[in-house]
Amino acid sequence: MTKRMIIMLVLAGVVFGGIFGFQAFKGSMMKKYMSSMGNAPQTVSTMSVGYQDWQPQLEAVGSLRAVNGAEVSPEVSGTVAALHFKQGEDVKKGKVLVELIADNDIARLHSLQAASALAKITYERDKQQLEFKAISQQAVDVDKANLMQAAAAVSEQQALVNKKFIPALFSGRIGITQVSVGQYLNAGTPVVSLQALDPVYLDFSVPQQNISMISAGQDISARTDSYPDEVFAGKIAVINPEVDGGTLNVKVRAELKNPKHKLLPGMYATVDIATGKTQRYITLPQTAITYNPYGNIVYLVEAQGTDDKGKPKFIAKQVFVTTGDKRGDQVAVLKGIKEGDTVVTTGQVKLHNGSLISVNNDIQPSNEADPKPKDD
Repeated sequence: MTKRMIIMLVLAGVVFGGIFGFQAFKGSMMKKYMSSMGNAPQTVSTMSVGYQDWQPQLEAVGSLRAVNGAEVSPEVSGTVAALHFKQGEDVKKGKVLVELIADNDIARLHSLQAASALAKITYERDKQQLEFKAISQQAVDVDKANLMQAAAAVSEQQALVNKKFIPALFSGRIGITQVSVGQYLNAGTPVVSLQALDPVYLDFSVPQQNISMISAGQDISARTDSYPDEVFAGKIAVINPEVDGGTLNVKVRAELKNPKHKLLPGMYATVDIATGKTQRYITLPQTAITYNPYGNIVYLVEAQGTDDKGKPKFIAKQVFVTTGDKRGDQVAVLKGIKEGDTVVTTGQVKLHNGSLISVNNDIQPSNEADPKPKDD
């Protein structure tokens, strides 16, 4: 019985020893594997640090409006007799655009003109008779008053007839007509839009702390997503003499040249105003910066001799940087790196201080100060 117990204990020890030994061996191999994985080089892209000249700029977003723009509409009621324009054409100031039926008004005008002519004849005849004392001065005065009333009635009726022929009050481009011939219009009914397109105004706002950076006559440039590759030049025309109490912004109006009529009222545009002297900054793509609550960091590339095959070996060195203004894809770096340093631009999420790295610069992140959107 004792011998059998000893054999069982020996067998149990062998089994448990095998199990524990296997677990220890597995843990050792996993540790070795993970250690080897940690030392594998991480593939990153890099760039050499350099300076760029940045022109300080004040940026804002504004909306375009015509220097002169209006909805053409009649001052009096009437039926449309004719439309003397083509949709989308450019017209000159004074061109009659809309004609209302005015037959009755013209007939009444002729009647009043005849009455005025008769009143004038009567007045002239009575003046001659007054010289011979054949009529009293009172009768001549009455004739003069009648003549003035008749002339006033003619002028009033002529003004009414003129309102039946609606002219362009300024040169501009005609829009889409909203009425048709034969349609009855009440006074004030919109007929068509007329917009003067060269030049155009650009209205925008700037914070009150930036008022000292702008002045009337200052050059500006504007862009719109309708023409992303074009820059439209202009000048600041007016700075509002008051600050908005709600937003603490100041309204500004610039005037833009628009000879090709590409800019249309109602569009929005981005405004750039050059302010101050040109500044030199070390710049990096924004993807090169790792932003953290405790500080912003970049990874520098440092040479660490060669590997067992004689190839150069590189490691990543973590450094803290102070960043400044941003422009497009770029960010200015004020402290932490110097010209000529090699910085990791992508792949730093896999890195820590001292990580082995492998450089592959076939693909680089966007690094444009003024990036343009690309259509898919």
